[in-house]
Formats: sequence, structure tokens, C-alpha cells
Amino acid sequence: MTRASVAVIGAGVVGASAAYHLAARGWRDILVLDRAARPGTGSTGAATGGFRAQFASDTNVHLSLLARERLRAFRSETGVDPGLIEAGYLWLARRAADLEALRAALAVQRRSGFMEAREVDAREALALNPAVSPHGILGGAHAATDGFLRPLAILDGYLRGAERRGVTIRFGAEATAFRREAPDSSIDAVRVGSEWISVGAVVNAAGPWAAEVASAAGLSIPVKPLRRQALASAPFGRLPATMPMTIWVDDGFHARVRDGRVLALMPTPGDPDDPTSIRVDPSWVSDVTRIARERLPILREADFEGGTAWAGLYEMSPDGHALLGAAPGCPNLYLANGSSGHGVMHAPALGLLLAEIMTDGKASSMDVAALDPGRFAAGKTETRELL
Repeated sequence: MTRASVAVIGAGVVGASAAYHLAARGWRDILVLDRAARPGTGSTGAATGGFRAQFASDTNVHLSLLARERLRAFRSETGVDPGLIEAGYLWLARRAADLEALRAALAVQRRSGFMEAREVDAREALALNPAVSPHGILGGAHAATDGFLRPLAILDGYLRGAERRGVTIRFGAEATAFRREAPDSSIDAVRVGSEWISVGAVVNAAGPWAAEVASAAGLSIPVKPLRRQALASAPFGRLPATMPMTIWVDDGFHARVRDGRVLALMPTPGDPDDPTSIRVDPSWVSDVTRIARERLPILREADFEGGTAWAGLYEMSPDGHALLGAAPGCPNLYLANGSSGHGVMHAPALGLLLAEIMTDGKASSMDVAALDPGRFAAGKTETRELL
């Protein structure tokens, strides 16, 4: 392929969604490039598959509602079951300040049209997840329509659907350089190995490596990788598969059941020596095992030592919201970056919105002003999310 109407850099779930939706809107000669040898070996494959609309910003609530609409139609559109299960999200507060933060987020959610979320007192919170230790629980928030999805199934559906619509997908193909006539001009070619491919537009969907791609085009974007770790127990049948994702607001510890195993997760700083490290920290495994058994006493019977731990990378923006649209300083480089841990759940919406922007000059499915990549220079950012 010597020419592409658009080259999508990154075949993770966001890039695959962008390619699929562009093809659905009539774009042809779309080329997706990924340096990995096969699908699902990056951040998409490391994702644990949570889905929620319980956010503290209007924009993320709207993204979730749009993504949920797309996910509910996903199987009929792509032929692949996205694994959407509405098992609920249960947020738990142990401090008065956290309870107030949940109430403020609930007000945002209702204003944004998400009416399923509601405040629960301590008694109802413990009834929603009887495995939780009652120690210190003041109350929380719950939405029964939040839940789980299958990241690799969504990736597979979009990649298959894109190929059916004529998209070319190349793995083991790294975009190493971009040709521009002047610093503020458009990109006219992408180099892959020794080959230059003429392009009409480029989509940066490189996830945690988005800043590297932008730098190769002579641009700087405020997206940084951040390591997140996960621990899965050995098979454990004492908790139901429908247990809600349960999150303690104060430290972000959360737990759920997936494929008969308990997943325990808790935010940790990135590796101080290498921000792109996906090394699992043994001390984190020890800490999260202890905390899991304190918070859900039944997990004292679970075998975490015989389980599996892994790490992946979030693509963080300064305000925790995605960058979506044309990059400042390069009119035909489009960004779909910086989802800050919400990339898989929002991918169906982000791909659709980007296709609308690139085709029509603006998004029509929702207001994306808060995602403008130029907002940081202009000082216009949204409130950071709780998690």
C-alpha cells in the first residue's frame, strides 16, 4: 500500500474503533499500523474490563452513555458479543468528605441524564455486597446498570468489522517518521521501515505511547504513561459472578469477580525509574492481598499466592479526560489519546466521535468541547475524576 486516505497509528481498541467508524462513514483506503506482532498485546489486553457511567464530570458521563448505547448494539453490528454485563458498581465511603464527593458526582450524573445512580446508606451498601466488612462504612453510591465488558472481544469485533469494510491492518509495522513540509503544515507521508506511505490524514491512537508518536511528527502532547497493576486469585467459587464492582473511595481499592477468579486492584505510582515499565511490584501484591482479605473477609480463603498478577499502562492526560480532535499545529493529525484509564469503556464513543469530526468537521453525537486537544494551552480543563 503506497497511499492511504488515513493512517491510524495503533491497533488497540481506540484505534480499531476509529478505523471501523471511519470506514462505516464511507472512508476508503484506511491503513492501521501497529508495531506489535499481534492484536491485544498492549493496554487493551491488560485492561480488566470495568464499565461505568458513575463519573464526576459531565463529559465522561456523556461518553459512557454514548458508549453504552453503542455496546448494546455491538453484537448486531459486528457479530461479536462484547460481554456487557450490568452487575453494578458500588462505591463505598469511609470518610464524610468521600461521601460528599459521591453526592457531588451524583448531582453531575443526574444533570447529564444518568438517572440510575443513587446514594445508599451503610445498611443498603452492605446488602448489595454482603462480602464487605462493615468496618467504617458510612454509605456509598450504586448504579445497577454499570458493570463489565470484554476488552479483547470489543477489539476483535472492531478489527473484524473494519477489515470487512476494506480497512488494511498491519501488525509488526511501526510508524517511525512523518513527513511535513513546514512546522505548521500537514503530514503528507508516514514512514514504515524503509517505505514511505502517502497519507491524507493521520490518527494518533497510540495509547501510552501517544507522546512518542506526536514527537516524531514534531509536536508535543500532554499524555504520559502510568503503570497500573492487577491481581487475580486462583479459581474461587465463594463469590457470585454478579458481585458488583466494589470500590473504596479513599484509597481506590476495588474488587470484582471475572471468570471465576477474584480481581483485586489498587492504584499505585508508576515505576520511578521507568514510567513505561510493566513490571509487577511484589510489595504491591503483598499489600493488595492483605487489603483484599481485610475488606472482604471471605477472601481469607482465596488463593492469591497461586494466582496471577500483571501490569499495564494507562495513558494519562493532565485533567483525566481524553484529547479528541485535530492536534494544534498540524491540521491533519487527529488525536484520540489520554483517556486516563477509561479508554476501553469509552472506545465505542471515541471512535464514532472522531469519525464525525474527521468527516463533518464537528461531532454530532455529543458535545466534545471539553476534549479539545488545545484546551491545556487555553487553560480550559474539566474537574478531575475521583478515580
